Amino acid sequence: MSDAVFRGSDRYIATPDLLLSVNAALRLQKPLLIKGEPGTGKTLLAEEVARALDRPLFQWHVKSTTRAQQGLCEYDAVSRLRDGQLGEARVADIGHYIVQGVLWQAFECEQPAVLLIDEIDKADIEFPNDLLRELDRMSFSVYETRQIITARHRPLVIITSNNEKELPDAFLRRCFFHYIRFPDTDTLRRIVAVHHPDAQQRLVDAALRQFDTLRQIGGLKKKPGTSELIDWLTLLMAESIAPEQLDAAAGEMPPYVGALLKNEQDTGLLQRLLQMQQQRR
Repeated sequence: MSDAVFRGSDRYIATPDLLLSVNAALRLQKPLLIKGEPGTGKTLLAEEVARALDRPLFQWHVKSTTRAQQGLCEYDAVSRLRDGQLGEARVADIGHYIVQGVLWQAFECEQPAVLLIDEIDKADIEFPNDLLRELDRMSFSVYETRQIITARHRPLVIITSNNEKELPDAFLRRCFFHYIRFPDTDTLRRIVAVHHPDAQQRLVDAALRQFDTLRQIGGLKKKPGTSELIDWLTLLMAESIAPEQLDAAAGEMPPYVGALLKNEQDTGLLQRLLQMQQQRR
């Protein structure tokens, strides 16, 4: 069992239940599956855990075309064919053409590492099942060379999901699960203070009021998250928007709304709601 303890960091506001989950995964030596709205800091968590524990970080950002084998290793047949045509002596050793994947790199790290498998739900439904054995046993075989690669130290595996598709039950049983709830107002203030320590408190309060009003609108395709709030405040501060201007603009389209709403359906919905409010007055 691991003796490492994550207590948060100066750059990442972690709630007590999130700290508990990270440390439970460390203690149990199980993958930590993190779900939550986009923009709630799932990916950043792995970076900050690695920094706080002084561990190397290996990142595997999953796409729709990603295959589980790519995280282990791949055989570069094209390079071997080209070297063979050029008469290279190294072509006789197939090991020269085995490309190490992120899991292999993490397994061979000389110290305990943090391994991030980011947005696992983007891949094919079989992707998580294809990693069950490797994540359980912390080892895998390289078919081409008959090697067995075994982890020198069991890494802390942090897996993120945006809930785009359900994950297999067999995979879920092997994980410690945590859902990052959207931060309450007090936690948002603490997050803002990390990114904008010099922000005027009255501006932050006015921005949070408008931000909360936006998030309460029913029917939004994508609610603004913490990352959007930070970007929006960056713009407000850069343009010296006064708190009074924000308060006066309540009931109107917020300045720099493109930092908060990311598609035409949501901006159109907001425009219609504002027009309806004006007509009632």
